[in-house]
Amino acid sequence: MKAVYISEPGGPEVLEVREADAPVPGPGEVLIDVVAAGLNRADVQQRRGFYPPPPGASEIPGLEVSGRIAGFGPGVTKAFSVGDKVVALLAGGGYAQQVAVRAEQVLRVPEGVDLVTAASLPEVSATVYSNLVMTAQLQPGETVLIHGATGGIGTMAIQLAKAFGARVATTAGTDEKVSTAKAFLGADIAINYAEEDFPESLRRQNGGKGADVILDVVGAKYLPQNVDALADYGRLVVIGLQGGTKGELDLGQLLKKRAAVVATALRPRPVEEKGAIMNAVRDAVWPLISDGRIRPLVARTFPLDQVQAAHRYFDSGDHVGKVLLLM
Repeated sequence: MKAVYISEPGGPEVLEVREADAPVPGPGEVLIDVVAAGLNRADVQQRRGFYPPPPGASEIPGLEVSGRIAGFGPGVTKAFSVGDKVVALLAGGGYAQQVAVRAEQVLRVPEGVDLVTAASLPEVSATVYSNLVMTAQLQPGETVLIHGATGGIGTMAIQLAKAFGARVATTAGTDEKVSTAKAFLGADIAINYAEEDFPESLRRQNGGKGADVILDVVGAKYLPQNVDALADYGRLVVIGLQGGTKGELDLGQLLKKRAAVVATALRPRPVEEKGAIMNAVRDAVWPLISDGRIRPLVARTFPLDQVQAAHRYFDSGDHVGKVLLLM
């Protein structure tokens, strides 16, 4: 099969398409003929040398795929058949024509979604649902602040939070993206972080109140402002480190607000946790996609042999929604 490897840490030019041995499904695993794979920020961090795969995971990048089941390892108990259209959440290996993955991390494609578009769903759905609902316990009527409005995480998080009855605020870096977040994605409040102080702007547009929940992909750079932006009893959930790993935390402000800071990562979680998250996604998110309340958003697709161009486009930040590789 063909697969993508990282020759050395660096820019998109270090991505190479090579011939590789096809995977053999082990106990409890299914073999998938991959149709499309989603690009994620974790892939970029791995490419740059900052986010190595967890122990035992494939060195091939790629955390989510769509495709058809091609075979089974011993002991698979989930009711799948060869040819079933599925998506899978991976710890690695997605930029390849085949992948073997534990059956717990595989779901059938939601009704009404084509197989290519489906590749945009598993990683963002699992990340957003597990953090907003399972970790932060977002409630109807609460205000949630979502950073990175037009990326894969942001576009899913805005729509999911709206579907759950929350008031949604978001940040973006241009007026065009701010307009997209409100007019196209349904955000109640959208703030241009390049021109405004987002905690102050949020309170001004939200009746003087901060955010009950913040979903943050930036990390250290935003830590003081995020704590400032929290409402009393607010929950800050950090899921990305684009802005660094070490920041100053004002514990006095946190204590005064009786607030919490939580940091989570999906990729290194054990299979059992990933399986529980995927089951919750199937039950809670797939129906919202099938009835149109959440729309999967694909910005562009690239063939596998144009993986460098795909990463250059992803790095530009120009996309609204997901970037996909086609096998």
